[in-house]
Amino acid sequence: MITNATVKLVTSLADAKGRRRSGMFVAEGSKCVIDTIGRFELQHLYATQAWLDSHPLDPLSASVAEAVGRADLGRMTTLMLAPDVIAVYRLPEPAVFDPTALHGQLVVALDRVQDPGNLGTIMRTADWMGIDTILASSDTVDCFNPKAIQATMGAVSRVRVIYGDLPAMLGKIDMPVYGTFLDGDNIYTSQLTPAGVVVMGNEGRGVSPEVAACVSRRLLIPSYPPGRPTSESLNVATATAMVLAQFRSKLF
Repeated sequence: MITNATVKLVTSLADAKGRRRSGMFVAEGSKCVIDTIGRFELQHLYATQAWLDSHPLDPLSASVAEAVGRADLGRMTTLMLAPDVIAVYRLPEPAVFDPTALHGQLVVALDRVQDPGNLGTIMRTADWMGIDTILASSDTVDCFNPKAIQATMGAVSRVRVIYGDLPAMLGKIDMPVYGTFLDGDNIYTSQLTPAGVVVMGNEGRGVSPEVAACVSRRLLIPSYPPGRPTSESLNVATATAMVLAQFRSKLF
C-alpha cells in the first residue's frame, strides 16, 4: 500500500521546485522507463506485479522496486491514464558548458522555449539527427519536467541540455550561429555549414534581441507557394525539425 507521503513526493516532481528540493525527477510509462533505466540513478520504482513479472530487473533496480496497484499508480501519475510503471531517478549533475568540446559539431540553442512538450520533441529530433548537445537560456523550461521527459521518447538519456546565459555561451563558440527570422535568407537556397549553432526562439516571441545580436546567419523557412495565405508561424518543434533536416541533407 502506497502511503500518502510517497504520493506527495512523487507528485511533487511535476513541479520544478519539487524536483530541485528533492533532487529527483520522474519517468512514467513502460517505454519511458525502459529507455531511461540504467541511464540515471534509480531511487524508486513503482509498478504493477504484471509489469515486474514481464520485465526482469538487475539486482540494484529490483532492490528499489515495489509492486503496487494501478489505482496507486493513478494517484502518482501526471498522465491521463495510470501507467504500468513509474520510476523516480536522482537528478544528474548539471551539464557543464565547454565551448571547445562543441567545436565541429551541430548544436541546437533554445531561447526561452516554454512548452515542455516542445522541448521534449526538440530533444527527440536532435537525437534522431545525431545531435547530443542543446544550449538553453536559463528561462527555458526544465528538461526534467515529466511532460518533457515523456516527449523525448528516451532521448533524455542521450541528449544533454546545458542551461545558462545564452548570449554569453554563444559569444564563446567559434562557429557560425544560425537563427530563423522572417527577414532571413531562404534556407533551401542558402549555403549551410556542417557545424554550427542553430538558435530557435520562444513560441510566441521568437528570438530575443540579446540572442539575435549573436546570430551571424539569419535564415527563413519560406511558406509554399510564395504569397499564399497561410498560418502565421510554425510550431517551434516543427520548425526545428525542418531546419535540422536541411542542415543534415547537405551531408548526403
